[in-house]
Amino acid sequence: MNDLPKFIQFGKEYIFKRIMNAARLVERTKDIIVALLVVKRGKYSSSFLNTSFFILVITVLVAGPAIAENNPFSNANQQDKVFESESLTFDPFENSVTTVVSSKPRDKVVDYTVEGGDTLSSISEKFSVSIDTIKWANNLKNDTIKPGDTLHVPPITGVVHEVVSGDNIYSIAKQYNVDPQNIVNFPFNDFADPDTFQLTPGQTLYIPDGTIKKKEDLQPAPRFVAQIQAGVKGTSNFIWPTSGTITTYPVWYHMALDIANHAAPPILASDTGTVTFAGCYNWGYGCHIIINHANGYETLYGHLSAIEVSPGQAVNQGQRIGVMGSTGRSTGTHLHFEIRSGGVQLNPLNFLQ
Repeated sequence: MNDLPKFIQFGKEYIFKRIMNAARLVERTKDIIVALLVVKRGKYSSSFLNTSFFILVITVLVAGPAIAENNPFSNANQQDKVFESESLTFDPFENSVTTVVSSKPRDKVVDYTVEGGDTLSSISEKFSVSIDTIKWANNLKNDTIKPGDTLHVPPITGVVHEVVSGDNIYSIAKQYNVDPQNIVNFPFNDFADPDTFQLTPGQTLYIPDGTIKKKEDLQPAPRFVAQIQAGVKGTSNFIWPTSGTITTYPVWYHMALDIANHAAPPILASDTGTVTFAGCYNWGYGCHIIINHANGYETLYGHLSAIEVSPGQAVNQGQRIGVMGSTGRSTGTHLHFEIRSGGVQLNPLNFLQ
């Protein structure tokens, strides 16, 4: 599209130049013919008219197709078709990534009218959320529902929270027993200030995997979280890139692992490859590294506090490449780790466990 104005300008200049050349040729020919007719005083005027008409017909029949074929605007149409066909395979974003999703994700609570034969179990299965999620959203004390009831169904398993004055993602995360990064990772949560994750009183906030405890359960048992050790090999060629606690598991909107460790340990290359990106943004992944493993796979290491490699550098499996941090869209010290193939995010646990 950037070349379109230049092309139009070229077309105008080309046509104008051809018209001017044709006009000069006509003028020269006309001068010769006029001089000849003046000299012969009309002796050849009849023959001239007949011959001119014959030449005009021949010119149209012979030169017409050639002119149409070389018409610059015709070429433009052909080029547009070429560009259109090429756009089917050309990706303008070198690092663009997609995530395979089985169904269209929902971004808000929907109302569902209970039908005959419905149970909380069948409704939860239909909307892919837990039974407790539906009960919490509708303040149900038991599992009893009847046809005609209207139920509010959240988009994810967890809790729907209405923000009040004084709330922040850290206090809300503690209230519902989740990591604050889980709240930030959900793509349909909005923040008044994306850098500080400031909330607006009255807004709706979704808490993925959040839980509401009863009064008698105020001292729940610690939630189990996986502890991992850097350098340990999984069932594939990839090794765990760091040590710490898995705080966020792969889900459709966050097909990656978040591994937290307040000690900010070093980050290791999960497999041998070449660094294709090493840099920092004030948003998203923050300071991050992408390694191409020359076998169809790439790995990404996000939110680093320090980068110790550069683009184009070859690295070995287990080599130190950076330090865990909390840069970009992050609420605490952790590593955001992705495995990609063909621009698609894959579940890292399929390669590491």
